[in-house]
Amino acid sequence: MWQTVLDRVLRGFITRGTLRVTFPDGTARTYGDATKPEAHITLHDPALMARLVHSPEMAFGEGYMDGTLTVDEGGLEGAMRIAIRCAASGSLPLLQQIQDWAGYLLRPILQRNSVRSARRNVAHHYDLSDDFYRLMLDPDMQYSCAYFQQPWMTLEQAQAAKKAHIARKLCLEPGMRVLDIGCGWGGLALTLARDHGVHVTGLTLSRNQHRTATARVQQAGLTDRIDVRLMDYRQMQDQFDRIVSVGMLEHVGAPQLRTYFDRVAALLKPDGVALIHSIGRNGPPTGQSPWLNKYIFPGGYVPSLEEIVRPVARTGLWFLDVESLRLHYALTLRAWRDRFETNLDQVRAMYDDRFIRMWRFYLTACILVFEERDQTVFQLQLGHRRDAAPLTRDYLYQPDQDMRDAAE
Repeated sequence: MWQTVLDRVLRGFITRGTLRVTFPDGTARTYGDATKPEAHITLHDPALMARLVHSPEMAFGEGYMDGTLTVDEGGLEGAMRIAIRCAASGSLPLLQQIQDWAGYLLRPILQRNSVRSARRNVAHHYDLSDDFYRLMLDPDMQYSCAYFQQPWMTLEQAQAAKKAHIARKLCLEPGMRVLDIGCGWGGLALTLARDHGVHVTGLTLSRNQHRTATARVQQAGLTDRIDVRLMDYRQMQDQFDRIVSVGMLEHVGAPQLRTYFDRVAALLKPDGVALIHSIGRNGPPTGQSPWLNKYIFPGGYVPSLEEIVRPVARTGLWFLDVESLRLHYALTLRAWRDRFETNLDQVRAMYDDRFIRMWRFYLTACILVFEERDQTVFQLQLGHRRDAAPLTRDYLYQPDQDMRDAAE
């Protein structure tokens, strides 16, 4: 029965590309419009068919992780690209539409992200082994979208360019006090303190990141300029000349967006500048991927620009500049996935095959939503005063110096 139902669902859903499916009984059928991309998946467990009907996205991800769904010709990226293109075309199965809508309506519950639950959510993802992340990231351990000013840039060069771009938008002067909300492993704080002579207070909820960032600060001899704290941004009470937050807003959750920007406004001095770098949606608000929420980023949410504008407007802060780094994150993620696959033997020594398939699925899905759907990266430059930043964008672009820095 479930094979018949799934066949009907796939005939309605796969309208673009070519997907060949081999069912558990050995029957094979082809769906789509006979165009590229092409992919072939095999279902090994009869129970998976019912799950694919009831919860397609979750069942596909879990089936791949568990090995009850395997991908042959076309690879995982080909199969996922077909599914994502078809979903974008509006042919999403009714049950998936209902689940997406329910997830959207339940955001106040699913993403409430209290101080306690926020710590737990962060630990789920960021307290994996630092050695694992070192296999995938650049040496500075930048785990956010790089800035590819030129297509020939390496990941290391693009991450250095990202930090330089952010530093220019912060309009730094020596001696300024900077708050880094979600400082990660401390790479940006180290760069700002070392290269711009500012004092940085970094906040993280990850014990691993706090330990590593603190050690890096000590090794760099910058303990007089950088203070890394294991603290929630909602607990900070001081004021700062500059605030930077890179890749943290996605972990706040929709119900906390107003609180987040209220705190940014309260912590920023009257003549200060804040730079918020975050994944965002170029379209209307929607629910979050249930698979990503369960396995990768519990409590996470990618806000639309519409959802960001409203709470910022309530604070009275000015949008001094808004930039969309569209395909930069797809390039970044491809570099991470390449390194992950290159170092697979070392990853396998740390984690089992299910973890490896889970991580591969995560990286591939994220690449494709930036290439095929409405996700981008926003950089929001904010200030209490309309003249807190220069009146034109000329100061942001120094191509000769940037190219020299990238080549070093």
